[in-house]
This record gives sequence, structure tokens and C-alpha cells, in this order.
Amino acid sequence: MSKVTQKEEIDADVTFRERVEFAVVWLAVHFMRLLPWGFARLVGTGIAGIAFHLLGRLRGVGTQNLKLAFPEMPEGEREKILRSVYRNLGRLLAEFCLMPGYTPEGASRFIRYEGLENYLAARKRGKGVLVLTGHLGAWELSSFYHSLMGMPMGMVIRRLDNRLVDEFVNRIRCLHGNRVIHKDDFARGLIASMRAGETVGILMDTNMTPPQGVFVPFFGVEACTASGMARIAAKTGSAVVPGFLLWEESEQKYVLRFAKELEVVCTGDSETDVVTNTAAFTAAIERTIRQYPDQWLWMHRRWKTRPPGEEGIY
Repeated sequence: MSKVTQKEEIDADVTFRERVEFAVVWLAVHFMRLLPWGFARLVGTGIAGIAFHLLGRLRGVGTQNLKLAFPEMPEGEREKILRSVYRNLGRLLAEFCLMPGYTPEGASRFIRYEGLENYLAARKRGKGVLVLTGHLGAWELSSFYHSLMGMPMGMVIRRLDNRLVDEFVNRIRCLHGNRVIHKDDFARGLIASMRAGETVGILMDTNMTPPQGVFVPFFGVEACTASGMARIAAKTGSAVVPGFLLWEESEQKYVLRFAKELEVVCTGDSETDVVTNTAAFTAAIERTIRQYPDQWLWMHRRWKTRPPGEEGIY
């Protein structure tokens, strides 16, 4: 069957609700593109502020997660962090809408690299680079900026429920050579990328379920965590490099930081190594979140999956 025919079949199968949702997203994105960068960010943070008050369930999850991660922190401080998280999401919304118009020169006025030499050294090894990242800072903008600067990469993502929105969002993500690796084709696509010496970013901070996930500490609480990066790194010898695009208030800029390559432990006991390495990768994410707690997605039910015998947290 030709690609055109497949697309026609998909279009014919799209529901009325999906078309309405897509129209709303399309109009919102194109409206934001008409605005100057600073004003678009104000609009984005305004939308996020409304969401903070209207989406009580998500706000409750965020509050519960912050209590779990920072039990000694005063309640007022936790609420301040949560409000800042929503402002960060508002900025990210604006950035995503404006990304198609960004140029290397223009984007570099408000984004800079730090530790790029760490990434380049890992890439030079020729065995591929796994960028360890999470829903922290401006994660959508990070891979886009990296591709804009001539270093496209693969991105492991989950398909959006709305197929029209999924296609639209991926077109923006991939404007400068990035490519999408869907989670349902995770292992095969990732191994092929590493053997080709390519770079792939993985958001490794979401709740998983066994056997895809293993339990490792996250803020002192066992969290079921994706083990795929650890398995692929051990199998292919690829480098694991933490990378996050974070907003620096003092500079009024984003900084795309690449830390030094993480050691991948290989003792010969593959399952023990998977847990050891997954724990180390998770600890690297936690360290960065502790530095920038107001930029992580606390509204995600990160500790939803519990070890056998434990009661649910949410």
C-alpha cells in the first residue's frame, strides 16, 4: 500500500473530536507566532497561571510530589515552586509555538551552550551518544536548538493520542533534521542509531511499569524507572551524557548544559548492572532537579507504580 493511501486511510479514520482539537492547537500556535518573543512568553505564562488555578487535580499531584521529595520544606516554599513550574511551562509553550521561526543567530541571543565539549568528546568516540534528559527546563527547545546549531538528533517519544496533533508537533520538532523514535519501536530504533554513531535524547524521568521499568531511588523513594537506556548503553558501548536546557533568571537566558559522560558499569551480571546504571542515571537527573526544582514537571505521577505490597501514593 502506498504512503499516500495509508495517509488517506488515517485521515478518514480521524474523529470529529480530533479534528476540533487539532484546529484549536493549530490556531493557538499560529496566533502565538504573530507575537513578539517577549509578549508571547507573557501570554504563555498567563495561560499557565490560569491552568494553575483551574486544574486542581494536577496541582494536587504536584503538591503531593513536592511533599514526598522535600518533606522538610515549608509548605509556602513548595507552593512557590509549584507556581514557578507553571510559569516555566508557559514559557515552554511560547517557545514551542515560536520555534519554526528561530534562526541560529536569533536563538543564540537567548540560548547558550555550557559543556558542549563534553558532548563533542562523547560523539567523537563513534559509538553513539545517549543524551540523558527529562521533563526539566525547556526540554522541547533543547533538541530543537541542538539541531538548529547543526547537530540533529533522534528523540524517543510517546505518540500523542490525537494523531493530527502528533503529526503537527513532530513536523515542528524535526524542522532541522531531528527525527522521532516512537516508544513502540524503541529498542530496534535505538540500537540502529547507536551503531550508526548517532545521538538520541531520552526523557528518563517518567513512571514506568515492570518489566520495562526497574525500581531505583528517586528523592529517596523507590520509583519504577525506564531501564532501556542502561540496557542499550551496555549492549552498544554508547556514551551516556546528561543534557538539560535550563532557564537562568540572572542571565535572562537558557543554558544548554552537557555534563561529563557517565560511567556505564559492566560487571557481567546484566540484570544487576541494569539496576546499578539506571540508579546512577536517575541520580544525575535528581541532582539537576534539586538545583532547579522550579523547572521540573512535578505534576507527573512519578511514583505511581509501587513495589509489590506497597500501597499506592496517589
